[in-house]
Amino acid sequence: MGTFAIISFFLIIAIVWFYAWKRSRKVDNSTSDGFFLGGHSLTGISIAGTIIMTNLSTEQLVGQNGQSYAASMEIMAWEVTSAIAIVLLAVVFLPRYMKYGISTISDFIEIRYDTFTKRLISFLFMFTYMTSFLPVVLYSGSLVFNRLFDVEEMFGVNTLTAVAICAGFIGFIGMAYLLMGGLSLSAYSDTLYGIGLLVGGMTILILGLSFLGDGSAIAAIDIIRENTPEKLNAWGPIDSDYVPWPTLMLGMFFNNLYFWCCNQMIVQKALGGQNLKEGQKGTLYVAFFKVFGALFLVLPGIVAFNIFDSGLANNDDAYPSLVSLVLPEWAYGIFGAVIFGAILSSFVGSLNATATLFSLDFYKPIFHKNATDRQVARAGKWVTVIVGLISVVIAPLIAFAPTGLYNVIQQFNGLYSLPLLAVILFGFWNKYVTATGAKITFAFHILFYITANFTLDINYLYIFSIIFILDCFVLWLTSKIKPLDTPFEFKGNLNKVDLTPWKHVKWVSALAILAVIAMYVIFSPLVLAR
Repeated sequence: MGTFAIISFFLIIAIVWFYAWKRSRKVDNSTSDGFFLGGHSLTGISIAGTIIMTNLSTEQLVGQNGQSYAASMEIMAWEVTSAIAIVLLAVVFLPRYMKYGISTISDFIEIRYDTFTKRLISFLFMFTYMTSFLPVVLYSGSLVFNRLFDVEEMFGVNTLTAVAICAGFIGFIGMAYLLMGGLSLSAYSDTLYGIGLLVGGMTILILGLSFLGDGSAIAAIDIIRENTPEKLNAWGPIDSDYVPWPTLMLGMFFNNLYFWCCNQMIVQKALGGQNLKEGQKGTLYVAFFKVFGALFLVLPGIVAFNIFDSGLANNDDAYPSLVSLVLPEWAYGIFGAVIFGAILSSFVGSLNATATLFSLDFYKPIFHKNATDRQVARAGKWVTVIVGLISVVIAPLIAFAPTGLYNVIQQFNGLYSLPLLAVILFGFWNKYVTATGAKITFAFHILFYITANFTLDINYLYIFSIIFILDCFVLWLTSKIKPLDTPFEFKGNLNKVDLTPWKHVKWVSALAILAVIAMYVIFSPLVLAR
């Protein structure tokens, strides 16, 4: 990589950091509310930016384009259908979370059920973030940076050492971000990185299409339709290894509901809003981004398939190979900075969620009951450092079993994601469901889930489709057999912000859902895939 690219990389990072630092100085980072929730100072744009960038990392850019290279546009389900769940976050979940004045998802579990269930959920969140999400983000990001900056040659080391160097660089900057500015600093930087990712991602797509079409992006679409029309079909076959179409509004939908509406890492950003109106604005901006994000998270893989004539040995090489082919060398630093922002944001978002859960759900109520607000914030900063260092150490070790470890962790997530969703939904609308019913549901789910994974040779989204319905049935049945003696009533006025909804929330939500439908019509045998 040339000198200009390296200078532009560090210059962009410095400018973004300085802008975010200036904007975040108005928030008191020494309090728990300021450190964990940005002092409820976030606007719709900053909420959208930080949610988008927390969600997106090299896992999506490389992984989803790699899957579409191997399969088809059916992979866009992970992006496009999530917009429906995000609409429900804005309209259904967020107003209720804010009404209860919670800082964590587990806070709601404690208010509605009991403390044991709350701490169980918190522990599962923290364990997952520490052992899978954080190290995998660092590892996959380090692979990209090693390739982009040729760290092996720069330092004269082997691949594993180069990955460790990159992981340490990203990890330490991420920890510095949180320690210096908490959620607010990362949210403001995420806004800029989000814009850069959108522009950069669409640029790679357009350049790729232009290369394939010999200077014409429109001609490239015709080439793809001529040579591989099946690749443009977003409706996966029933026996697909990726996203079978019957699961779109079942297993995939249930999984999306958990990830976007019950995941601390995501919901915490919306809870940092100035009020419900800004929270709803931000989440709905994300919904539209997810619909059109498929254009640079999935479609480039199909472009790569046509350019390289299915000649790549590894599917995950599709996106990096396309970038290397079409991006001018002088732009490597700019694109590298945008990718760095995506990795950093995902790392910081998960790290902040982990620190929040430990400090508020374990440190204060168990280890230091009389801790002041500032002491809780200080504990969160110590956890940030400790968890960050653990993730940096684990990241290079994933090289020894990258696929196996990641798959095991993803299966582990299924142990609690769907029963948690069921418990939260029943907590909203069933006044008689009990904490005992919630525990029985978790126990049933774990037993059934493990059994199904060992005995059923079907796509796990089909298992999700069945097991969530069964979870709901078990929870409903327990509430009928032994309901609460008196119906649950929410007492008190705990909301910390104004709960007046955004006046445009209904028609904007409807527009987002129509956009989802339109994308599935366009990428179907009715339009492009014929």
